[in-house]
Amino acid sequence: MKKTKLEKLIENPPLVLGISFAFIILVGAMLLNLPIASKNVESVGFINALFTASSATCVTGLIVVNTAAHWTIFGKIVIITLIQIGGLGTMVVFSMLALILKRKIGLKQRLLIKEQLNSDSLKGLVKLVKYVITVSFGIELVGAILLSFRFIPMFGLKTGIAFSLFHSVSAFCNAGFDLLGSSLEPYYYDTLLNIVIMSLVIIGGLGFTVYLDIYNNKKWRKFNLHTKMVLIITAILLLLGTILFLAIEYNNPNTIGPMSFKDKLLASSFQSAIVRTAGFNSVSTASLNDATIFLLIILMFIGGSPASTAGGIKTTTFGVLLFSTISTLRGEKEAVVMKKTIPVATILKCLAIIFICILLVLAVALGLQIIEGDKFQFIDILFETVSAFATVGITRGITSDFSTLSKIILSVTMFLGRVGPTTLAIGIMKKRKVSNLKYSEGHIIVG
Repeated sequence: MKKTKLEKLIENPPLVLGISFAFIILVGAMLLNLPIASKNVESVGFINALFTASSATCVTGLIVVNTAAHWTIFGKIVIITLIQIGGLGTMVVFSMLALILKRKIGLKQRLLIKEQLNSDSLKGLVKLVKYVITVSFGIELVGAILLSFRFIPMFGLKTGIAFSLFHSVSAFCNAGFDLLGSSLEPYYYDTLLNIVIMSLVIIGGLGFTVYLDIYNNKKWRKFNLHTKMVLIITAILLLLGTILFLAIEYNNPNTIGPMSFKDKLLASSFQSAIVRTAGFNSVSTASLNDATIFLLIILMFIGGSPASTAGGIKTTTFGVLLFSTISTLRGEKEAVVMKKTIPVATILKCLAIIFICILLVLAVALGLQIIEGDKFQFIDILFETVSAFATVGITRGITSDFSTLSKIILSVTMFLGRVGPTTLAIGIMKKRKVSNLKYSEGHIIVG
């Protein structure tokens, strides 16, 4: 029997995931475009609403209007709901609703969940969904409780609780939206606030499979290779980012220069942790040195880890190529890491991911340069582009000044960054049949 177009679409999980995110973004844009969402009781304009919805659903954090000053309680609830859906994943949320309604989760839906959570097997997916939901809400609740010790004394009981919940969800989902008006810049010295936000962002960026492995095995030697690589690369990036940020900005009078050494170290570690995945900032990004901006672009491009709330090419992609390069330099025939051989198929996938992502970033950056080149420097445009692609959301303060066309381009970039350009490309270009034909090897001189 000939399959319908809908049946064919359902059998293509990457494409369905892309469509599901696009649907949520469109619904969010329509809600944020309503006058009731804005404090001035006027529509923010559909393009601005679309941009904000894209940024929230794709857990990015780029904004065209100040979140605290512009949106009503209704608008803020819409934004935090979109962040939660985007952070957990559309299929996980839909499955959660099905479980609440006591509906059975079918095979096709399980395939979509498997794709979204980067699971290797269909076995135990319903249990995994319950785990993801429970752990996520549990971490967000703990984060909110810790933040309440700071926000309730600042803003009172009702507002303090609301602020604690909003920022905990925003941090864990790696979104970077804030209700403070200027992120954490006024609170760069606040150890509790910075460490809690930083911890939530780091945990959110590790990935659910890592939590599960740590919970089940508890000892380092029992962790699987994926977990070990995620933890090692994350630690390297955090430490290296902190040291380099501190060294470059140490005497910058417009950033951390006037601070005490303790505050300099806190701000440096905060930016190193945050910039790879979320859009918070405790120092003015507009005042950073160009060398620091280049460092942050690299960290943003790498991003967080698979099956997490973070974007970027992912720590494991970077790690595989790093260890593969080391093995090549050693003259080894196979890429080996921690006494495990990395499959060639994995290395080729990493190369494809990086190549496609670099092409996407360069294409968008050059396009924006053509459109906005008379207003902004290229390094600022590149910074904004990578921030959108990696769903980081940190900005040098130029987002709201972009033209309508540029906002649309950045919205699409955020969407591609969250869904995954490689995943979406595979979904669109998916072949029906795989050929078993094997060709003879050809010799190409490289290097």
